[in-house]
Amino acid sequence: MSNINTQIPDFTTEAFHNGAIKKISKKDVLGKWSVFVFYPADFTFVCPTELGDVADHYEELQKMGVEVYSVSTDTHFVHKAWHEASDTIKKIKFPMLGDASGKITRGFGVMIEDDGQALRGTFVVNPEGVIKTAEIHDLGIGRSAEELVRKVQAAQYVANNDGEVCPAKWKPGNTTLKPGLDLVGKI
Repeated sequence: MSNINTQIPDFTTEAFHNGAIKKISKKDVLGKWSVFVFYPADFTFVCPTELGDVADHYEELQKMGVEVYSVSTDTHFVHKAWHEASDTIKKIKFPMLGDASGKITRGFGVMIEDDGQALRGTFVVNPEGVIKTAEIHDLGIGRSAEELVRKVQAAQYVANNDGEVCPAKWKPGNTTLKPGLDLVGKI
């Protein structure tokens, strides 16, 4: 069952962010665009490459008014230890949410119950807390932050331009579409 156009779950959790432990809740997420990046576990192999890629695009996302939240079923203490141990993870400036109970991970529908870990899931959430894009990968398949940025740009464009849609590979400045009978069979 798809979670597109559904509300994100209610949650309150601890996060490692900018060298400190902070409480983050759904209330903190509302009012701005956000991206949730779920990954299986700290101190693993594909995960740091993905989070490092998002860290490399974080400033660009921030300029677009987007906050990023990485989430695993590890605790905020493990996130802190990983941040101190890995040069790649040291680049992260976004909140790293601990989800040891799995409540957030289950709420987004990416929990691997038998393992107590998350699938690789990326969700773009609008300021009202509604999921606009969902990308879910098996554990061995890494994601692209460049494509994530493009999806956020498209989601923001559609939200701000009623009646227009973004075709495949759309980027800002490219032509959009206005669905209607005049386009049927002409694309």
